[in-house]
Amino acid sequence: MYEPLNVAHYSQPISALSDGPAPYMDWIEVTRLVVDKTYQRDISRAGSANISRIAEFFEWAKFSPVIVAPVEGGLFSVIDGQHRATAAMLRGIEKVPCEIVHIDRARQAEAFAAINGNTTRVSAQVVYYARLTGKDPKAENMARVLSAAGVTVCRGGRTVRDMKMGETNAVGAISRLLDKFGSETLISALQCITQTGSGNPGFLRAMVIEPLCIVLHKNPKWRDAGGRLLQAMDSFHFIEAWDAAIKRRTTVPSVTIQMALADALIDHLGRQMTSKPKAA
Repeated sequence: MYEPLNVAHYSQPISALSDGPAPYMDWIEVTRLVVDKTYQRDISRAGSANISRIAEFFEWAKFSPVIVAPVEGGLFSVIDGQHRATAAMLRGIEKVPCEIVHIDRARQAEAFAAINGNTTRVSAQVVYYARLTGKDPKAENMARVLSAAGVTVCRGGRTVRDMKMGETNAVGAISRLLDKFGSETLISALQCITQTGSGNPGFLRAMVIEPLCIVLHKNPKWRDAGGRLLQAMDSFHFIEAWDAAIKRRTTVPSVTIQMALADALIDHLGRQMTSKPKAA
């Protein structure tokens, strides 16, 4: 049984924003499709498997148009549909149906983020870079905070063990903490990791950054102490604190790792920040 579309139970849109340029449809050679690497993700192992699966069981009824934008050289930048277009190429298909929209690079990145941002198909890191390329104010503000703390968001999936000093995957958590605690607290918390000891590679993770933000937010004198704070944190051993927090979580289930780390930070800074500063 078929039913017509019905919008009676929806309120009328109130946005005054333009719908943007109207797209049009065409069949485009797959050899003219390109990917903008400033925001598009690399094809992962899972993505490669997905491409092989699409190619193996290819049917036009399951193939939605690829969204593209014209770029220089008579080429078209893929906004959405990299996997299915690659699968079509693997299948030996020369042309695919495309929805073509005339928008600049920033709008292309913005569209990519909007299409993929609410799904699990792409990582938060990829969406962050897409929004940054699209000049999203929130992403740009976050980029300024990360730069001030010497932090870089990993573009690909990298394990904690493989991370170098200043690298992080915790873009979602950092964005949330920026909204909650503000830039001053977040920058100080990140610097406590990146600018102490050996730079503590692998510890720019949500469960470490959050307790740092909580402790510094509750103790603004510590947060605003600048070099004195970093000097105090230089003797804080993140590996030992992390191992102790896990052990405490195991023996006392009501205590989270974040809570245990916050207690360790308060104890350490409480002693270090009240002692006489070391001579330079």
